[in-house]
Amino acid sequence: MEAKVISGGTRFTRLPRSYVRPESERPRLSEVSAFEHVPIIDLGCNDRSRVVHQIGDACRFYGFFQVINHGVSTEAVERMQEVAAEFFRLPVEEKMKLYSEDPTKTMRLSTSFNVKKEKVHNWRDYLRLHCHPLEKYMEEWPANPPTFKEFVSNYCREVRRLGYRLEELISESLGFEKDAVRNILGEQGQHMAVNFYPPCPEPELTYGLPGHTDPNALTILLQDLHVAGLQVLKDGKWVAIDPHPNAFVINIGDQLQALSNGRYKSVWHRAIVNADKPRMSIASFLSPSSHALISSPVSLLDNGRGPIYREFTYAEYYKKFCSRNLDQEHCLELFKNRKRKWLESICNF
Repeated sequence: MEAKVISGGTRFTRLPRSYVRPESERPRLSEVSAFEHVPIIDLGCNDRSRVVHQIGDACRFYGFFQVINHGVSTEAVERMQEVAAEFFRLPVEEKMKLYSEDPTKTMRLSTSFNVKKEKVHNWRDYLRLHCHPLEKYMEEWPANPPTFKEFVSNYCREVRRLGYRLEELISESLGFEKDAVRNILGEQGQHMAVNFYPPCPEPELTYGLPGHTDPNALTILLQDLHVAGLQVLKDGKWVAIDPHPNAFVINIGDQLQALSNGRYKSVWHRAIVNADKPRMSIASFLSPSSHALISSPVSLLDNGRGPIYREFTYAEYYKKFCSRNLDQEHCLELFKNRKRKWLESICNF
């Protein structure tokens, strides 16, 4: 595939062959129903123990939830959405100055997921930004639109505060002190994917992103209020998560599944595309320090059976994650303890 974004202004009438999924891997949109029981947690509730309990249940049974009264200002959200839309409306020649297929770059515009190695591409362009520490990364961010750095940096600060607050509640829901999870994760990195999904001529043949889990600790997703596209795997079926006004979708990532010894689930999710309308989503990721050692505290080891996963650093995990296709088996399977794998094989037999 040539280095070319799909948000260049061309309206496609047929889906290019490089985006067409094999029949067995297509989204089967007619089989997807709206999920009516999405956990919606009010962080403005004064009963902290209730919020902690709700978050624990959501992490255990769903792997995701939505939060309202979350403390991120309406102004910050609206400005972030405004400047993101303005960026993707720039002439393609302007945007292509930022294009790169190098996943090690800390700021780049790209397309699909990994166009160099994947066999089938995804109907997505995205702007990838590293966001912490801001003073280190802000200068390399786009200078056009002129308000980009100001609006995005303000949004990043507020979202990071929300992420820390959620991690404290998650920590308490596991029976720890509020700072325990943050202490394990270390000085967390933060990055953002501003995802743009142009209208797709044949949405039943492709994905914006196929089913996957997130390799980080916590994902804070700002959905497009006008165009749905997020789906999660619940009880073996894909269900649609409709946007909720003034809410963020919170995904548990692989690191919290490992840290919780499998109690909390890193949710499988995917993005579908729309035939008539563009869709935008803004995902913010909190990731452990590269050298953070991910392991389950002793209090979470089940009945002396030991940890499900071996100890690993986040750098080790992320390297393995990036070497694979996005929609392969759960990367955490590669980090299971050998004894646990053997027990599971016996039980399955």
